[in-house]
Amino acid sequence: MKQYDAIIIGFGKGGKLLAAELANRNWKVAIIERSSQMYGGTCVNAGCIPTKTLIHESEQAEWLYRDNYDSQAKFYTSAVSRKNKLVSFLRDKNHEHLKSYPNITLYDGEASFMSNDTVKVAHDKKEILLQGKEIFINTGSTPILPAVEGLNESKHAFTSETLLRQSVLPKHLLILGAGTIGMEFATMYAGFGSRVTLLESGNRFMPKSDRDIAESMLEALKRKGIEVRLNVHALSMYDTANGMTLTYTDNSDGTPYFLEGDALLLATGRRAMTDGLNLHAAGVQTDAQGAIVVNGHLQTTSPHIWAMGDVRGGAMYDYLSIDDFRIITNHLFGNKKRNMDDRLPVPYVIFTDPPLAHIGTTEEEAVKRGYSIQVSRLPAAAIPRARTLQHIDGMLKVIVNAHTGRIMGCTLFCVDAPEVINLVALAMKNDLHYSILRDFIFTHPSMSEGLNDLFKAF
Repeated sequence: MKQYDAIIIGFGKGGKLLAAELANRNWKVAIIERSSQMYGGTCVNAGCIPTKTLIHESEQAEWLYRDNYDSQAKFYTSAVSRKNKLVSFLRDKNHEHLKSYPNITLYDGEASFMSNDTVKVAHDKKEILLQGKEIFINTGSTPILPAVEGLNESKHAFTSETLLRQSVLPKHLLILGAGTIGMEFATMYAGFGSRVTLLESGNRFMPKSDRDIAESMLEALKRKGIEVRLNVHALSMYDTANGMTLTYTDNSDGTPYFLEGDALLLATGRRAMTDGLNLHAAGVQTDAQGAIVVNGHLQTTSPHIWAMGDVRGGAMYDYLSIDDFRIITNHLFGNKKRNMDDRLPVPYVIFTDPPLAHIGTTEEEAVKRGYSIQVSRLPAAAIPRARTLQHIDGMLKVIVNAHTGRIMGCTLFCVDAPEVINLVALAMKNDLHYSILRDFIFTHPSMSEGLNDLFKAF
């Protein structure tokens, strides 16, 4: 049995950062990864990097070949090839970086706990036992597959991970699920030239957003030719000579529908990937959704076993995995003051076209909680930079506490929103008065200077 100071199960963002940090502190580290195609984790191989690369490529395709499917389809095939090269480059770079540490050993194989300090690695019918003083679970998440009859037999059903590997552009893409993944893929494939139908089981589009924001997003999707259907209860799918057919009923009245397409994307959420880990042998508990239960310092119910990234549940963002690494290293080597609560509020982004970024509370939430608030809205078209970029869709919205002048929440549905939201997050994190952004001198022309006018209403 080989002995290690630390065993890290999963080669994701947080895990690779932690491995390098521990190695620099002369810890003997083992990393276990089930697939050589996942070095670097979901973000590099099947998430943020490939999707945002293709989203950018789709915008180029739309500018160059709008309403010319044949040209867009050729561009799509080339774009997928460029995406694959980038992913391969980053995957190899991650692998080479960790292999450069003499005290880090990478094991390919399936990991499972034998006890709370011993992990079995199975690969090519061979098994090896590793023992670690500290063990970190960083296995990420996996797509949730809905109960749709015929799904497993179909050649035209895809998850967000498998659709990214296809080099042929669907003429008609059906997307089941209108959450972040569903909307991002909808705008991406519409930009490439696919006809897109977005199907949502609920009766309220973007249920966690204010209605003005949701309506603005709905209008932007429709302008791209994306059809949105609500109240969808998917029943079955079957392959045909020309693609596939999805059967569903309307949740509101039970009306049956048959919808034909070339491909079906299952964008119905993700769950923690704990299958096969044999967590009960280590005394590690999971919650009702299957995520590993952790305390504020990311320790599991076995204190020397930790969980980081998507596998610990909650919001599944790559940048939170990075902060998980910071929390753990602070607990191991610092003043032990960092925890998951002190990083709030955390912004998120939906990379649609235009993108939507949000932080904090919504107007509806603030009203329900009884706050006295002030609200300001600004059309994206009112910002000169939006005009120069020829991206005038969307709106900016902010909620301010009427008594304290502190920013409670902000939604930016506009070009460059993923960058500008960080300025708002910085102000909120440091409990600054909204006038800081109202009076700040921003460069011109920039989308950031739209914050001057957004906060000028107060």
